[in-house]
Amino acid sequence: MWKHILVKLAWKSSKSISVGSNSSPNNNATSLDKSEKPKVISPSSVLPTETESTSNYTQIMERQELFLKKLDLCCITCDFSDRAKDYSEDKELKRQALIEVVEFLSSCNEQLTEPMMIALCRMFSINLFRVFPPKIRSKPGPTGGAEMEEDDPVFDPSWFHLQIVYDLLLKFVTSSLVDAKIARKYMDNSFVSKLLDLFDSEDPRERDCLKTILHRIYGKFMSHRPFIRKEVSNIFYRFVFETERHNGIAELLEVFGSVISGFAKPLKEEHKVFLWKALIPLHKPKVVGTYLPQLTYCVMQFIEKEPKLASTVIRGLLKYWPVTNSQKEMMFLGELEEVLESTEMAEFQKCMVPLFRRLAQCLNSSHFQVAERALFLSNNDHLVNMISQNRQVILPLIYPALERNARWHWNRSVLNVTMNVRKMFFEMDENLLLACESSFTEEEEKKAATEERRRLIWERLENCTANGTSTRSSAFSPGIGSELGFVVLPPVTPAAPLVA
Repeated sequence: MWKHILVKLAWKSSKSISVGSNSSPNNNATSLDKSEKPKVISPSSVLPTETESTSNYTQIMERQELFLKKLDLCCITCDFSDRAKDYSEDKELKRQALIEVVEFLSSCNEQLTEPMMIALCRMFSINLFRVFPPKIRSKPGPTGGAEMEEDDPVFDPSWFHLQIVYDLLLKFVTSSLVDAKIARKYMDNSFVSKLLDLFDSEDPRERDCLKTILHRIYGKFMSHRPFIRKEVSNIFYRFVFETERHNGIAELLEVFGSVISGFAKPLKEEHKVFLWKALIPLHKPKVVGTYLPQLTYCVMQFIEKEPKLASTVIRGLLKYWPVTNSQKEMMFLGELEEVLESTEMAEFQKCMVPLFRRLAQCLNSSHFQVAERALFLSNNDHLVNMISQNRQVILPLIYPALERNARWHWNRSVLNVTMNVRKMFFEMDENLLLACESSFTEEEEKKAATEERRRLIWERLENCTANGTSTRSSAFSPGIGSELGFVVLPPVTPAAPLVA
């Protein structure tokens, strides 16, 4: 069937091209990128005659007609489910037709007409927009660590054709021969929405092509920009709050990194809402490590545009701070240091109390890498400078954690870094450090006395139970329940019987 159609097209194109040119009969008439031989213009005939103009117009119309028929051939889909037929003759013929369409767009000098744009968008829709097979989630291990691992990439067998279609779409979007006002009628919101759905493809090659194409569409079709931002926000919402499974988050963030860098100052309220409601919640999923570099870049772009957003970002990090995942906690500490590097003093003071309470917990982490990473924040000169100016508030918050590390932490490296940090604070303000040390010692003595009292009370309870004595009468006294962490209720007096 393919041979029969292509032979007819080849005969018709060779007949039309021979009308106004001196091309050889051995030329391949089905190729769309063959330009005619240049005509020699004599000095006596500078202006074209009416016959020549009619011939050129006829030739252009014939080429457009052939182009549309080639696109119709490219709309025929092939079955790639049978791997034994990957290199069948029909697939190769369609591939050659796609290549010829690409070459035509590359060498074309005429403005693309509206029927040509309609046919191109139809061909893109038929070949690209499809339903992906259901995803198979990796079975997590006993510690749940498998969810942090990346699955092996899956390569689409139809990439044999898809690659050329994506090249054609990129040329169509970037071509100066395409009138954006006409093209946006057919590359509408529905087209863009379906294109964004393709970012969930498991083939990394397809996602890479989509990333480039989406960036070009965002730059060329300005009327689509609000819709693209809204649709990408919806993708992020579904990923964070519903599925926690999407293959193209990193690519979408990479596109938006360049989009955010182009935002005008001061930032619109819409853009700030996008930061707080779309980007900050992306720290919540367990697989944040797969796209954290791109996410950090986007967040930093917002802070560079408007430094006042630094406190908002820090509060967002504290909101989604991991508690049981040490690997994710180390990632957060790295991003936090990068954010603090660009934080001004006024914004730092807004969030320093909850921030250093959280850092104190990190310092006492039993995972030595988390504790070490938190201690290494003291190597940041900008952060140390801000701590020095607010040491009256910060040092009492973190000194107990430093002292506990120095006394009881099991890792030698953490002990050494802790002693260096204590020395730094001692040189910064000796009197304040001694006051914090005295306060810590007093608190520890109070805590030890309370623990000893509790131990004695529980010992008395055990003795009473062993001797069969009433615990309420002999063991409990006012205030003992609060020492043990519960409230002792008075004995309940039975109610008098009702008299009829």
